[in-house]
Amino acid sequence: MQDRRDDGTSPFAEELERLLRKRGLSWRRLSDLIGYTPSWLSKIKHGAPPSAELARKCDQVLEAEGQLIALAAATGGPVRLAQLPAAAATFVGRETELFELTQILASHAAPGVPQTIAIDGPPGAGKTALALRVAHAVVEHYSDGQLYVDLRGYSPDGRPRIVDEVLEEFLTALGVQIDVIPAGVDARAKLYRSVLADRRVLVVLDNAAASHDLAPLVPASSGCGVVVTSRKRITGIELRGDSRVTLGPMAEEESITLLRKVIGADRAAAEPEAIRALADRCGHLPLALRIAAERVATHPHHSVSLLVEELATENERLDGLSTDDSIAVKTVFSWSYRDLSADAARMFRLIGLHTGSHLRTGAAAALADQPMTQARRILDRLTAVHLLEGLGNDRYRMHDLLRVYAAEQANEEEPESERALALRRVVDWYLHNVYAANHALAPQRHDPVLEKSEFAIDIADFDYDSALEWCEIEMSNIVMATRIASEAGEHVACWKLPAGSFNYLHLRKRWSLWVASHEVGVEGGRHAKDPYGESWVLNNLAIAYRELRRVEEAKQAFEKALAIRMEIGDRVGQGWTLTGVGFVGFDQSQFDVAAQHFAHALEIFREIGDRHGEGIALANLGDAYRALRDFDKAVPVLDEALALFLDLEDRYGEGYTLVKLGNTYSELKRAPEALDYFQRALELNREVGDRWGEGDTLHKKGLLLSGIGEQEEATVCFRAAVAIFDELGDPRAADLKELLAG
Repeated sequence: MQDRRDDGTSPFAEELERLLRKRGLSWRRLSDLIGYTPSWLSKIKHGAPPSAELARKCDQVLEAEGQLIALAAATGGPVRLAQLPAAAATFVGRETELFELTQILASHAAPGVPQTIAIDGPPGAGKTALALRVAHAVVEHYSDGQLYVDLRGYSPDGRPRIVDEVLEEFLTALGVQIDVIPAGVDARAKLYRSVLADRRVLVVLDNAAASHDLAPLVPASSGCGVVVTSRKRITGIELRGDSRVTLGPMAEEESITLLRKVIGADRAAAEPEAIRALADRCGHLPLALRIAAERVATHPHHSVSLLVEELATENERLDGLSTDDSIAVKTVFSWSYRDLSADAARMFRLIGLHTGSHLRTGAAAALADQPMTQARRILDRLTAVHLLEGLGNDRYRMHDLLRVYAAEQANEEEPESERALALRRVVDWYLHNVYAANHALAPQRHDPVLEKSEFAIDIADFDYDSALEWCEIEMSNIVMATRIASEAGEHVACWKLPAGSFNYLHLRKRWSLWVASHEVGVEGGRHAKDPYGESWVLNNLAIAYRELRRVEEAKQAFEKALAIRMEIGDRVGQGWTLTGVGFVGFDQSQFDVAAQHFAHALEIFREIGDRHGEGIALANLGDAYRALRDFDKAVPVLDEALALFLDLEDRYGEGYTLVKLGNTYSELKRAPEALDYFQRALELNREVGDRWGEGDTLHKKGLLLSGIGEQEEATVCFRAAVAIFDELGDPRAADLKELLAG
C-alpha cells in the first residue's frame, strides 16, 4: 500500500496540498473544479488512496505535469518490473567490456542524470547479448526492476518503433492506467519522468537508430540506469567517454571458447585445428558462431573437420554471389538452414515474408498453412537452433539479418503463387482477428460486412480488455498487413483492414497508424472497384485529417466520400458525410455552407428514421445559425434538439446540445443562463466519459468567464481544457497555451 505519514496523510495528499497552496486554491474549490464531493476529498486528504480518474483530474487542474498521476500509480505499492529477455546461455568473452560497463551501471550518478551506457557495432557482433549480460549483472542495484524495448531501428521493413507508443507501453508497465496516459511524445515523456522520479529502474533500449528518438525514453533520475545498443555511434544523450563501447569481431580465443561451450570440451579438444578453422569461417562474429556451434552439436557422429569442409563449400558458393561484408554470417545461415527438416525450412523462409516486429503462432500457422499445434512445434524447433527467438505469450521474433536471409530463400525456393497464397492467408488471419477485437471494443457500431475466409484460423474470442490489449500489441502489424494486402493485390482486404481498425484507432488516437493505414486502404477500395469500401475509408480518413487540422485534406476526402455515397445510394453514409462536410465549413468560417449541409443531413436522417442522427443534425444546424448570428432560428432549433435527446434518454446528445446552447446564450450576453448550460454540459460530459466534450465545454466556459471579467476562473477552465486537449493530442492545446501565456 501507499506509504502513510504519522499524521495519516500520504505522499499524494502532501503533494496535492502543496500544489493547492501554490495555486491559492482551497480543497472546497478543488472539489468544484474536478466534480468530486468535499467529503470524498476529505478522505483523500487524510490518506485514502486516490483513483486514477481523480488523480488525473487533479493533475490537469493543478498543472502537475504527471506528478500526481505518478504518485497515484504508486498507491498499490512499488511496481516490480522484469522485462529483460534471458541472457544468452553461451555468452563468453567481452570480459573487459563486461566489467567496465557493469561498474558504471552499479555506481552512483550525479543528481538528475541516470547512469547511461551505449554499445555500438556492426550487425552480428553481439551488442544485444552484451547489453543483456550487463543488465542482468546489475539487477540488484535497480530494486524497482527493468524495462526493455527493441526499437527495431534496423528492421528490414525500414519502420522503427514509434516513440510515443513505446512510452505508452512503459507507462502501462509502470502501473499507470491506460485511460489516463496523455497523447503526444512530450506529455508522455513528462509523465514517464515523473513516474520514475523516485524509483530505481534499469531501462534497456535495444537496436536504436535515430539518436533524437532516445531522449524521451531516458529518465531524469540518478536512481535509474540506461543501456542503449545501436549499429551507429549514439549522440544526443548524456554519456561519459568511458560509457561508450564499440564491438567488433571477437578475439580468436574467445571465439574458440564459445564454440567449445556449445559443442563440448571433449569434442573440441579432439579437433583443435578444426575448431579454430570453424571460428575463422564464422568471421569471429557471435551470431554466426552460436548458430554454427548448434549445428555442429546436432551432428555428434560427424567429425568437426567434415562439417567445416561443408561450411567451406557453402562459403565458396555464397562468396561468388555476395558483394557485402556479411559473407561469414550468411554462410552460417545457409549452412544451418540446409540442415532443417522440410517443414521447418519452409516455415523459416515464409516467416521472412512477415516484416512485422513479431509474430504470433496463429500468424505463423496461417503463413505455412499448418495446424496450430504443428506450427508451435516447428517454431519451437527453430527457436532451439537460434533461428528464431521466443518472446513469451505466444510471440516470436527473428533477428533482422536472419529475416533478410529467410526472405531471400523464400524468393528463391517458393513459387510466386505459393508466396502470394501465404501472404493471403496471413492477411486473412489479421483481418478476422482485428474485426473480432474491434467489435468487442464497440459492439454497437455498424462495421463493414466481413465474410468468413477459408484461411481464417485461430480467431480469438475477445472481451473488451483482451481486445484492447491485442490491438495495442498488433496494430503496427495491422498496418504491415494492409501494405502487404496492397502489394499482393488483395484489395478488398486492403480497405477492410483499416476500416475494421477504426474503433480502436479513434479510441486511442493513434494518429500515425490511423492515417498510414487508411491512406493505403483508400487505394485498396479504389483498386477493388468497391465504391462502398472506398467511401467508408475516405470518411474515416477525413475524420483523422480534420482532428489533425489538415482541413483542406479533410474537405477533399469528405467531398470524395460524399460523391461516391450519393452515386451508390448509401443514405446512411450520406447523412454522416454531410455532417463531416458541415464541420469543415465551420472550420473555414463558411457558416452558411455548414448550415446547408447540416440541413441536408437532417432531411436524410428524418427520411430514414435515424433519431440520433436527427438530433445531432439539429444541434449542428442550430450552432450554424448561432454562428450566422440568426438567434431567432438558433434557439428554437437547439431547444428541439435538446428535447429530442431528452426523449431518447441520450446523455451524450444532451451534453452535445447543451454546450451549443451555452455558446448561444453567451453571445446573447445572457451570462447566467449560458453558465448554467455549460455546467449542465460538464456534468453530462463527465457522466458519460466524453473527454473531448469536457475539454470543449471547459474551453467555451473559459471564454465566457474571460469576457465577463472573471479572469481567474477563466484561467482555471483554460488550464483544465489544455490538459485534456494535450491528453487527446488535440491541436487546440497549443492555441490555449498561447492564450494563457499572453
